[in-house]
Amino acid sequence: MLIDRDAIPLKSLRTALTASFALLASTLAPAAMADSHITVTHGISTFGDLKYPADFPHLDYVNPDAPKGGEWSGWAFGGFDSVNPYTTKGRAAGLSSIYFESLLLGTADEVDALYGLVAESMEYPEDRAWVIFNIRPEVRFSDGTPLTAEDVVFSYETLKEKGLPSFRISLAKQIESAEALEPHRVKFTFVEDAPKREVIQLAGGLPIFSKKFYEESGADFEESSLTPAIGSSTYVLEKLDPPRQVIYRRNPDYWGNDLPINIGRNNFDTIRIEYFSDYSAAFEGFKAGTYTFRNEASSLQWATGYDFPAHNNGWVIKQEFEDGRNSTGQSFAINMRRPKYQDPRVREAIGMMFNFEWSNETLFYGIYQRITSYWENSDMKAVGMPSEAELALLEPLRGKIPDSVFIEEAFVPPVQGNRQIDRSMRRKAGRLLDEAGWEPGDDGLRRNAQGEVLSLEIINDSPSFDRIINPYVENLRSIGIDASNVRVDNAQMVNRERAHDFDMLTDNFRMSLRPSNGLEQYFGSESADISVFNATGLKSEGVDALIEHVKEANDLESLTTAVMALDRTLRAYKMWVPQWFKPTHTIARFDIYGYPENLPPYALGELDFWWYDQEKADKLEAAGAL
Repeated sequence: MLIDRDAIPLKSLRTALTASFALLASTLAPAAMADSHITVTHGISTFGDLKYPADFPHLDYVNPDAPKGGEWSGWAFGGFDSVNPYTTKGRAAGLSSIYFESLLLGTADEVDALYGLVAESMEYPEDRAWVIFNIRPEVRFSDGTPLTAEDVVFSYETLKEKGLPSFRISLAKQIESAEALEPHRVKFTFVEDAPKREVIQLAGGLPIFSKKFYEESGADFEESSLTPAIGSSTYVLEKLDPPRQVIYRRNPDYWGNDLPINIGRNNFDTIRIEYFSDYSAAFEGFKAGTYTFRNEASSLQWATGYDFPAHNNGWVIKQEFEDGRNSTGQSFAINMRRPKYQDPRVREAIGMMFNFEWSNETLFYGIYQRITSYWENSDMKAVGMPSEAELALLEPLRGKIPDSVFIEEAFVPPVQGNRQIDRSMRRKAGRLLDEAGWEPGDDGLRRNAQGEVLSLEIINDSPSFDRIINPYVENLRSIGIDASNVRVDNAQMVNRERAHDFDMLTDNFRMSLRPSNGLEQYFGSESADISVFNATGLKSEGVDALIEHVKEANDLESLTTAVMALDRTLRAYKMWVPQWFKPTHTIARFDIYGYPENLPPYALGELDFWWYDQEKADKLEAAGAL
C-alpha cells in the first residue's frame, strides 16, 4: 500500500480493502467495425489499442490452473453497521460492494482498458453519442433470476436519483437516459455537449442491482441496512456479525466461472474480514493467527514488530512487491470552509510546521518518500515552471487561480532539518501569520483583530497515529497556534467527515491515471458542500475550468498537459499538508497462499488472482501454526 497505517485514520483501510477486490475498473478501445460508422467491440480503451483480442483465453497475469478453495482472511478497523456501500448513512462493512458486477471490467495490466463482463459486446457511433450493450443471456443474479436490460436501467435510475449527491451531479452531466431495447440489449444516450472520452466507460462501469429484489423487498436504497441487495457476482454473504466480523462465500452457481476474463480469478471459497478497535490490537491478532494476510502499513511494525514465533519459525513471510500505481495522495486536509483557514498564508504556515524529514528518520525508519503532487509516482506530476502548453490553459484563468502558478515553480513542501522543529521554518511560518493578521499575545497564542484565537483541531480515530500527530501539534503550538490532537471513535470520525465538521484530518486524494469526471467530486465547486470526497471545501472557478480541460482531452498528450496544469494549481492553494508514500506493497502473510510469478503493475491482486495453497496450509496446521 502507499499509506502508513501509523498515519491515517483507519477509514482508509475499508477503502483499501474494497479497492483490492475491485481494482477491476479502468477504461477501453474499439476492436472491430460493423460498418464505417458503428464500432462493434468486446472492449474499449481511452487511448491506444486493446491488449486482449476478442478470443483471448485468459488474462496474461493470472494462473489459469489456480486451484479453487480455502480462505483468505484480513482485517479492518473500527466496526460496521451496514452492508449498503452506496449511502452516507451508517458504516458499510469492508468489501460490501462485492455482490455487484458491471457491464464492463478493467484489468490490472492496462491503465485505460475495459472488457465485456456482463456485456458480451457493445456498439457505438463515431461521435459516441450513445452506446448499446449486448448482455450475455446466461447472466444470473445469485438467487437464480436472469439479469436483463431492465435491471441495468433500474440501476442507472436508482443511482441517478438516490446515489451519493456528488455522484448524481456528475452522472446527470454525462448520461441523458438509459433504455431497455430488448431483454438483453440496453442503450445509454449521452448528454449532447458532454465530453465523450469516457462516457461509455462510465455507463459500462455502473454497478447492476436486481430490480426484482428492490421491488419485492421494499428496501430503501438510501438507508443503512444489514440485508445485502441481490447481485450477480462471484461472492455472496456467508456470515455477518456486526461490528466484529463479515464473511463472504464464493457462489458455486456463479454464472461467469468459465468466462475468459474470469479464468484464474476469484479463487477463494471464503473471504473473511476481522474487525479490531485499533492498529495494535489488529497486529496482535495477526501474530496469533486470527487472520492470515496483512498489507503492512505501519513503518514501525514493519521495521521492529516482526520478532515473534510465527515469523521466526518461517510460518509468516514478509515480502515487498512493486506498486506501479500513483500514490494515494495521503495528506492532512485543511477545511477551507472555516473562515480562519481561508487565507493561504495561514494554510502555508500550518503546512510548514510538519517536518517530514524528521518524521521519516525518527518515526518511519527512512522507508518513505514525501508526496509533493496529487499525481505523485506518475508522469502526470507537474514539475518546475509551467510549459507553453500548460500556459495556454492557464493564462485565460489569471485572477481566478493563485498568481504563484505563473511566477513560481510547482509548489513542493520545504525540505527541513533533522530536528523536530526546524527553526528557519518556524520563523518563516511566524512571519506568514503576522502578515495574515494573527498576532501573538502575552500567552503566546495568536489572535486576530477580533480577539479570536487561531486554533486547530486535528481529529484522529487511530491511537497509533498519535506518534505522528503529537509532534506536529507541538510544532504548531510553538508558533502560537492553539493546536490539539482530538481523538474520536470510528463512528464519530465517519460522521464528522461526512458533515465536514473538522479543522484538519488525514485523507486520501486518490487520483486516477486517466482522470475525468471524478475530479468534480474531489475539487469541483458545485459539489463542494455535499461531496464526501471534497475534504478541503475547495471552490474555484479556475479549477472548475481546468477540470473541464481534463475531461475534454482526447489524446494522452493533451490529457497529461491538462492534468499537470490542474496539479500545479491545486498545489498552489496549499490546502493540504502532504504526507508520504512508498512505491511498494509491504506484505506479511502466513505461508498458505500462492500467486502468479509475474504480477501486473497496477494491482497486487491478493483477493483477485492469488489462491489458497492447500499443501502449505496442511504443513502449517500440522506444525500448530494455524
